[in-house]
Amino acid sequence: MNTLSPAEKVLQYLGVTEPEEIDLEAIAWQMGVVKVKYRELDGCEARIVGVGDKAIITVDGRAIPQRKRFSVAHELGHWHFHRGKTLICRCDDIGDSRGSQDIEKSANRFAADLLLPPYLLAPLARRHPQITVKVLRDLAGRFGASLSATAIKLVEAGHSPSMLVCHGLRGRRWFARSPDVPSRWFPRSELDAESYAFDLLHGRGAEQAFPRKIGAEAWFDRSEAQQYDVQEQSFRVADGEIVTILSIKDEEMLEDREGRWR
Repeated sequence: MNTLSPAEKVLQYLGVTEPEEIDLEAIAWQMGVVKVKYRELDGCEARIVGVGDKAIITVDGRAIPQRKRFSVAHELGHWHFHRGKTLICRCDDIGDSRGSQDIEKSANRFAADLLLPPYLLAPLARRHPQITVKVLRDLAGRFGASLSATAIKLVEAGHSPSMLVCHGLRGRRWFARSPDVPSRWFPRSELDAESYAFDLLHGRGAEQAFPRKIGAEAWFDRSEAQQYDVQEQSFRVADGEIVTILSIKDEEMLEDREGRWR
């Protein structure tokens, strides 16, 4: 039996049984946050100020709804783990674990589990054999989360053999892989001009309605990649930035062969 995360314990204590019941302001009140305010902030995206066992969260009101929800959940993570510290969170701290300090990473994990709790997400996700943009939109809509956050949660939880690769106009920005995808599959920095993702990134194509097959060599710079195909489907996350879902169907790609192929 999986151990519940701190955020999941909060939700279960409150009796949350459906995604639509994740009311962040009610959760904040239960945790001792007396008010959540939304207004323009300069130099930061969110902050929490606490005295004793009470606190106020302020979030930049100019952000999109999903971003504001994540910011509130992130600050609640700080309140849970780092009470008593003065914390001001920049845009790069919230939701980005790559270069963040440990305290920001722990707040991000709390936020992800609060908005997309595995005990609710996993049963819904298991109804779908593959991660697609349609599946992400349906799940993200129910949980009030972004497509990227939902995709990362599913991939890192090992929903199905897959990878996420984010590209901007200057190349690859980040990627994530499911636990059963060997580390030898490291995505190229630049998008292959033959990939469907290339056209979407450069404004020459629309989002794909369904995943499409493409040679794995378009995504991986390894000689063995020429033997395999993957399925790709991309979605826009910002101006000049896309995320691609790579689904791996060939069992041979999932064999642990590190050191045998180059």
